[in-house]
Amino acid sequence: MSAIHSLDLTQILLYIFWVAFAALLYYLHREDKREGYPLQGKGTKPGTTISIEGFPSVPEPKTFLLADGTSIQAPRGSDPQPALAAEPVAAWPGAPLQPTGNPMLDGVGPAAYALRADVPERMLDGSLMIVPLRVATDHGISPHDTDPRGFSVVACDGKSPGTVGEAWIDRSEPQIRYLEVNLQSGGSVLLPAGFIRYDVRDRKVKVASITAEQFSTAPRLANVDQVTKREEDRITAYYASGHLYATPDRLGPLL
Repeated sequence: MSAIHSLDLTQILLYIFWVAFAALLYYLHREDKREGYPLQGKGTKPGTTISIEGFPSVPEPKTFLLADGTSIQAPRGSDPQPALAAEPVAAWPGAPLQPTGNPMLDGVGPAAYALRADVPERMLDGSLMIVPLRVATDHGISPHDTDPRGFSVVACDGKSPGTVGEAWIDRSEPQIRYLEVNLQSGGSVLLPAGFIRYDVRDRKVKVASITAEQFSTAPRLANVDQVTKREEDRITAYYASGHLYATPDRLGPLL
């Protein structure tokens, strides 16, 4: 029998599939290393660090063109990383980190946030996506919905840090994203809508995550009429971390 008659077409196609599938896995696994790699590990000598890439290696930088006309490279290389305000609770590898300062601002654990671009989110036409109603004058709150402006804000300790002065909306998904709280101590901060509960009868906005005093240390905006992506993450992380760090009793076990 000739060699050509001994070939099994189905088996050849199976081998081709295996090779193509393996190549696809290699490609995808390499591409997913464009973010977060190389990892930084401790060296064998005290105070030294090593770069960990694993297999496959980190791909060469690729330039991505963004919708606003700018470009970004990934992987980004050696971006400066902020100093981590935390230290291990024990000497063994992988020990959990303990914040060394204000845990709600140190970016550790539930207060961690991504270092997204410090620019505001924009619509397709270039306009700002998340803005206060004083800027989005073509928007408003339906009379059938709750208008929280003027409501008193009540924190988890039952005290009020201030009142709601303005509502911030998302133009892409018409809804309230933040409430602007005018503080009794001066200035204003944003309160994410996901952390509030309305008490319409008593005209109150209740917040269970932080105390009234902690509103004064919430992250502030660089521009009172816009919020950047990084500011959004910092603000959300601050309120989220309050569920663990706001009061000493929240750090203890549930049982």
